Amino acid sequence: LTCLPPPPTHFHEGPPDDGNCTRPTANPRRRTAPPTPTRPPDEKKMMFDRSAVSILLLTAALASSGTDGFAVRPGVGGAALSTTTTARLFATIEDSSPSPAVSGKRKVTPPPEIEDVAGTFESSVYKTYGRYPLTLVSGSGCKVFSDKGEEYLDFVSGIATCALGHNNPELSKAVSEQMTKLHHVSNLYYIPQQAQLAQWLVDNSVADKAFFCNSGAEANEGAIKLARKHANNRGITDPVIITAIQSFHGRTLAAVTATGQPKYHKGFTYGGQMVPGFEYVPYNDVEALEAKVKEIEDSNADLPEGRKRGVAAIMMEALQGEGGIIPGDPAFFAAARSLCDSAGALLICDEVQVGMGRSGSLWGYENLGAEPDVFTSAKALGGGVPIGAMMARGEAAEVLEPGDHASTYGGNPLACAAGVAVARYIAENDVLTNVSDRGEQLARGLEAMAEKYPAVPG
Repeated sequence: LTCLPPPPTHFHEGPPDDGNCTRPTANPRRRTAPPTPTRPPDEKKMMFDRSAVSILLLTAALASSGTDGFAVRPGVGGAALSTTTTARLFATIEDSSPSPAVSGKRKVTPPPEIEDVAGTFESSVYKTYGRYPLTLVSGSGCKVFSDKGEEYLDFVSGIATCALGHNNPELSKAVSEQMTKLHHVSNLYYIPQQAQLAQWLVDNSVADKAFFCNSGAEANEGAIKLARKHANNRGITDPVIITAIQSFHGRTLAAVTATGQPKYHKGFTYGGQMVPGFEYVPYNDVEALEAKVKEIEDSNADLPEGRKRGVAAIMMEALQGEGGIIPGDPAFFAAARSLCDSAGALLICDEVQVGMGRSGSLWGYENLGAEPDVFTSAKALGGGVPIGAMMARGEAAEVLEPGDHASTYGGNPLACAAGVAVARYIAENDVLTNVSDRGEQLARGLEAMAEKYPAVPG
């Protein structure tokens, strides 16, 4: 599969005759973002629905009950009201009295200059990480620099995140320029950068649709919810998702339950149990996977009337990271694909670490010969800017409906501008070939070292 650059965005120019949005002819592999509807020049209504107006009115009413002097003008609420104040709201709220300083409240102070970084971490930052005694302040390419001027070769890459290295000119330019335009807006509106990145993901994978969030854990949470609803639509009341022992899928409650490592579950159970509906098998063990699917299907006799247990999904990493850098076995993934097809379940591929070219292919599943119904991405997708995505194809791409799932920051202009820049750089600079070449170079070097020092690998 050749990695294509991100598509340009196209918009209809000029106001349509009927005042409504005119959409260009759809192309199934090159979609365009609908333009913003134009309004007659004499109509100055606020673009809020009635529920938003109600919230504004309630806020104003609550404010007017205090001593700060806010009041709501009478006669608000008609469907055809036009705005008369600079706020351009149906409900116009004005300050009817001075705002004296509020006594008894602490004055907000600006962020302080920090000289003792480690000491401030000790006193003010929650200790959820074991940190090295090293403070990094800048980077360039594959190198990072400490506050003492020390230079380090960065083998961590932000934990598989900074795919273009540090201070990449193209990524820096894209993010900087987007900040001067529009860095965040709600998903209540069309976002050109989100459309562009979604189209690139669809064009360069098996996916038909993309959902955006902020991290790999969130992307996997979305995939879990999708799988459960898909199973529910098939009449399964007790859906089960099968994952692998020694897997890692994130730190949120459902994602960490999907993670087949008891050490991450300790302290987070209810009655000794994590989120119900997850079962585990050894990675790459076809017989164990087949046996687990059969066990789930045969367990319905023990359920009360009206309940049905079934496999909702098989969720696997294309390459296990925390499990010991273990590549997926094509035979195992072929069996998983076949079992999902027979059970009506979804095959979910967690590409958060291995995806976006880390294996030499854009997606890890491309090395395995089995196409997933759903796959997730994050980390390198934004080159270090937080972004996550869940992609789905076929029937799985139609499961979630408006209101089923959401993310406030997901797919915002800034994050998606970063994602588009990373995608373009990968495509235009043949990064995947370089990944493969460097992988072979490292393998040869490590094999030579293992021969020279046989006692080291054991």
